[in-house]
Amino acid sequence: MYLQKLKSCRSLKKYACRYLKSENVKHSKPPWKILFFGSDNFSLYSLKTLYREHQNNDSIVSILKVVTNSNKNPIWKFAEKHDLNIQKWPPDLIQNEYDLGVIVSFGHLIPESIINKFPLGMLNVHASLLPRWRGAAPIIYALANGDKETGITIMNIKPKHFDIGDIVLQKKINISDETKMPELHERLGKLGASCLLNTLNNLEEYLSNSTPQPAEGVTYAPKITPEFAKIKWDSMTSQDVYNLHRALDSLRHNLFTSVASSSVKLIDIEICKSNAKCIAPGSVTYDKPSQTLRVECANGTFISVKRISVLGKKVMTASEFNNGYLKKYAVGEICCFK
Repeated sequence: MYLQKLKSCRSLKKYACRYLKSENVKHSKPPWKILFFGSDNFSLYSLKTLYREHQNNDSIVSILKVVTNSNKNPIWKFAEKHDLNIQKWPPDLIQNEYDLGVIVSFGHLIPESIINKFPLGMLNVHASLLPRWRGAAPIIYALANGDKETGITIMNIKPKHFDIGDIVLQKKINISDETKMPELHERLGKLGASCLLNTLNNLEEYLSNSTPQPAEGVTYAPKITPEFAKIKWDSMTSQDVYNLHRALDSLRHNLFTSVASSSVKLIDIEICKSNAKCIAPGSVTYDKPSQTLRVECANGTFISVKRISVLGKKVMTASEFNNGYLKKYAVGEICCFK
């Protein structure tokens, strides 16, 4: 009985919050007073769009101020350059000082006390089709898992957990087999900014028609660690390895493995259809015609490697690695990445 009452109270509270926000937006009209929360280059796409609207079209954004957590990140630098008021996290807010909070790739869980300071709540621009890839690294996980589509979700912010709020707007895009991190990051950054502006232009309609996230299809994209970039030769096919390469392209984490107790970074790789005899996952041979290393992956598949870096040494070509390492192995002895 107690649990039923508790659930009933929680449901009533959720309904009341949604109703109050709906009523608030009905009695509020643009231009909006916005406090923007962000921290990185992905956030910057949305901040630039809001700033442009603030400068050129004050019918949408009348006040724009920024919350960020470092004076070295792109958000702080942009805000400082354009004379936007900057507050450090956590901000000291007055009730109803702003209409709306906007969060894009911020990295902090927002407490209920801050959310409640905004009469229209807070919106989050998230780089996935929620509930798939909740968390800090949705673009990386979409590529690493070989997803064929992804997109942008504009959602309401809820306290206590990341990325669980009601869906306000979603926009889907396709991912080609060759798409890498820089391209997808840019596409989604621009799409997120566009979706945010669309939402602000039609805020009453979107907030009134927001829907809870489905219970099915939930996956997580936690912040990546160096271990995420380690190749598991026994279980990863050439496609898996290439997908991981696409996901980490241009990031500080490179695909890595090890040979003779030394860490090795694989810089430039492709999937190849090798005629080489299967030996064991991780085994390395040099293919002279293509001047690449051929590395066996799971299920008898292969990748080709054009450039490689052994820990403490400069990046070398496959030919240089062959001359400096592979030729030192005795006849019949196999070099194997671990």
